[in-house]
Amino acid sequence: MRALRQIFAVTLLNLKNLPQRLGSSVVAVVGVAAVVLVFAAVLSMARGFERTMVTAGAEDTAIIMRSGATSEMSSGFGGDQVLVIASAPGLLKDGDTPVLSAELFVIVDVKKKSTNTDANVPFRGVQASAFDVRRDVRITQGRMFETGKNEILVGRAAQSEFQGLDVGSTIRFGKTDWTIVGAFEAGGSVSESELWTDVRVLQSAYRRGNSFQTVRVKLESPESLDILESSLKDDPRIDPDVMSEREFYSSQSEQVTQFIKLVGYPLTILMSVGAIFGALNSMYSSISVRGKEIATLRALGFGPIPVLVSTIVESTLLALAGGIVGGALAFVVFNGFQVSTLNFASFSQVVFNFAVTPDLLLEGLRVAVIIGVVGGLFPAIRAARLPVAQALREL
Repeated sequence: MRALRQIFAVTLLNLKNLPQRLGSSVVAVVGVAAVVLVFAAVLSMARGFERTMVTAGAEDTAIIMRSGATSEMSSGFGGDQVLVIASAPGLLKDGDTPVLSAELFVIVDVKKKSTNTDANVPFRGVQASAFDVRRDVRITQGRMFETGKNEILVGRAAQSEFQGLDVGSTIRFGKTDWTIVGAFEAGGSVSESELWTDVRVLQSAYRRGNSFQTVRVKLESPESLDILESSLKDDPRIDPDVMSEREFYSSQSEQVTQFIKLVGYPLTILMSVGAIFGALNSMYSSISVRGKEIATLRALGFGPIPVLVSTIVESTLLALAGGIVGGALAFVVFNGFQVSTLNFASFSQVVFNFAVTPDLLLEGLRVAVIIGVVGGLFPAIRAARLPVAQALREL
């Protein structure tokens, strides 16, 4: 208890004397704040991209692609194979009709509003039940496209990020003119980065015959996935990969998320080294100024351990203050900031918002605490070993 009282007393004295060392303390706080700001900003890209992709996923919806296909672009089915899928067990039915959407996926060039450069935007041909096999999709402007016409629905995120996608406008892809008749939301999911049209019209425009790339189906229940997969695997007319929608989008987001983390963590480590040196400088400066004070405390009976611990606590609190400032700035500046990036799996743009989440802010604070402890350790050891007699002679 005596040691704890001494630690508390010395720490309180150190904090009261902070205004005398304001310059060096501010340097340490700013350095840590910069680390946490960059850490949160970079990793919020990964969190935002992952959230946008995974939000679209549901356990009671399955995506069926050709066996071995790594993305929709490399998959393919004929119209007769779609009929095989439609007759498989485990599918939810509306009366006698299975709830599914056989879809075609192509990429078109649309200019970004921010840079005026071409971007690969996903253009999806869907069937009328596309809304039934996806969650939270609703038309927010205009109307649904009509079957058999060159009409497009645009996702809200695509509309805000790319040029020429206003409702009522006409846009040209290849040799075909398309009229934009409506816009839709999809709960902030990846679907909002896409353009939708009637799949038969898209097949004709891109000379795809009666081919499709994926079939999205609504299941009777999440447990029906195994029944559906087993049935299709045993059918010699089709060679599919069957996965839940959530599993599909998680795998699609993995490459980009790992790439961002591969950049973010080394950058954070590099900046942390600089922040540690800032903390070291601050604490060594503090000890230099407080040398006589520390010696006096030692002469009055305070042990070296309270001096050591109090110095580490001071450094950690300064770093924690920097972490809070950096995290707050990251949240205010970056949370919800909209950008688009290339999804490596589909080679198309995905529009998403940075997500500075609570767990990411906690990670940033942990980084700040580590910087504070490491930055205060060696100065604390020096303070604890400060020669008492030599410092007292200087009084």
